[in-house]
Amino acid sequence: MTLSSRFSLTVGILATLCLAAIIHILVVLSIPHNVQHSAFDNVAKHGPDRQFNLLPDVKPGDEALPDLDPAMKHATCRFQLIDGPVLFDASIPVPFWSIGLFNSAGEAVYSLNNRTAGAERLSMLVLTTEQLSILRENPPENLEDLIVIETEEISGFALLRAYVPHPTKMDEIDRALMAASCGTI
Repeated sequence: MTLSSRFSLTVGILATLCLAAIIHILVVLSIPHNVQHSAFDNVAKHGPDRQFNLLPDVKPGDEALPDLDPAMKHATCRFQLIDGPVLFDASIPVPFWSIGLFNSAGEAVYSLNNRTAGAERLSMLVLTTEQLSILRENPPENLEDLIVIETEEISGFALLRAYVPHPTKMDEIDRALMAASCGTI
């Protein structure tokens, strides 16, 4: 094999490897844009936006969302802050409840439970910086009673969880979750 043919072979192999690396990087970078089912999309399957929708009981291999706790009952509320601030209100008669706010990518933005809230009732307002500025000009009467969460995330969902201390409490907890509100102020 001559020196020039070895050089050509080496250049060809290097060009092929570089092209393969570029294609690999492009495919990996395009995956998030091509994924069809996000948690935000899955939440939409369980009911309309701006209201809490009860999720089915957790069964192994058949979860409405990943990593749900089978000892809890769950309800979700999908929202768009373009439609205005969202007021979450719930009274859940259990020893432990929590609410998590997630952005449209399914990443946790905020989390709160009845112990950190210091109250048995959930009263929380989620809004953008601009909406907060407008709200400060004409605040509602109960603003001091609300937990106010300011976010730059426009789309998201809330996951309300309630601990089920005994199976006899399930119907009562279901009613409380369905009575929870996720609407406008």
